[in-house]
Amino acid sequence: MITETERKRIIDLIHQEVVPAIGCTEPIAVALCVAKATETLGTKPEKINVLLSANILKNAMGVGIPGTGMIGLPIAIALGALIGKSEYQLEVLKDSTPDVVEEGKRFIEEKRIHISLKENIEEKLYIEVCCEAGDDKAIAVIAGGHTSFIYIERNGEVLFQKQHTASCEKEEECLELTLRKVYDFALNTPLDEISFILETARLNKAAAERSFEGNYEHKVMGDSVFSHILSYTSGACDARMAGAMIPVMSNSGSGNQGISATLPVLVFAEENDKSEEELIRALMLSHLTVIYIKQSLGRLSALCGCVVAATGSSCGITWLMGGTYDQVAYAVQNMIANLTGMICDGAKPSCALKVTTGVSTAVLSAIMAMENRCVTSVEGIIDE
Repeated sequence: MITETERKRIIDLIHQEVVPAIGCTEPIAVALCVAKATETLGTKPEKINVLLSANILKNAMGVGIPGTGMIGLPIAIALGALIGKSEYQLEVLKDSTPDVVEEGKRFIEEKRIHISLKENIEEKLYIEVCCEAGDDKAIAVIAGGHTSFIYIERNGEVLFQKQHTASCEKEEECLELTLRKVYDFALNTPLDEISFILETARLNKAAAERSFEGNYEHKVMGDSVFSHILSYTSGACDARMAGAMIPVMSNSGSGNQGISATLPVLVFAEENDKSEEELIRALMLSHLTVIYIKQSLGRLSALCGCVVAATGSSCGITWLMGGTYDQVAYAVQNMIANLTGMICDGAKPSCALKVTTGVSTAVLSAIMAMENRCVTSVEGIIDE
């Protein structure tokens, strides 16, 4: 039984982990750190030095930056300095204009930006930015989470410092979830307390529909619920990875995870005439399952986050099909047995392929679960 206190803590956790983002969250987090360092400096930087963990470098090198028609970190860093506002969090570049992009290109051409690997750190998500202008210097550091500042300094004076450890820093992050707890929360929490999750459906569906207007979406199969699930999820992912200026609702620091956790459930619910309450509870089951998995896996890992998030949508779809808790657990086991081993080789337009693989397997896993078929603990890496 979930207590009222625990229920409120879970809701706080969801609000913390499910937030809007424009663009791939790794280069956007770098732009956010640059914006904070620039604000601390108090003037436009003449030089910007950026030190990054390997996972941030990997995820930021080949992805489109919204509204620029360009890929990679340099333009994200330049725009972070020129128009970035740290108060916007993961929407830090939403004020970008074509004129600013041209100014950013000049900033890059003048070789004002230097990017390198931060050596000898264990933290997988680490961003350190040093902005200089004349004799003034400001430093900002993000670590552990895409918007988690742990250090700010100006001209040698420490303005802000927070001890960063691998253990949870906030009470909400210490919350120990289980799949059973996730399931019970999604199904039994009063509807008015969780209806906010519908915003994920609104935002991510709009992103998918925007992708159909541009040169982003690629239709593959015939007219069916299954093909619609694939086209909506891959379209939204493809558009944002290519750099479309469209916000999506992220999950655990990833827009693609937010898309993969939302759109398969939404499309299945809409095309099977499910009620708004059923949609809300299925979306909550999906998103909270992703948060639960990511608690153990970490924000950035060698495992593709898209397939992790598709595990959440498989749970949501299984429940919408009339599945019990055991059948939802079967869907998880089928997903893990099938997709574990898909590596993350950085954020880029081809992530849309992995999203498609993840969500198509999510539907297959749900169908198998409803037939009480699952990969068992005597096979491969699956445990009870």
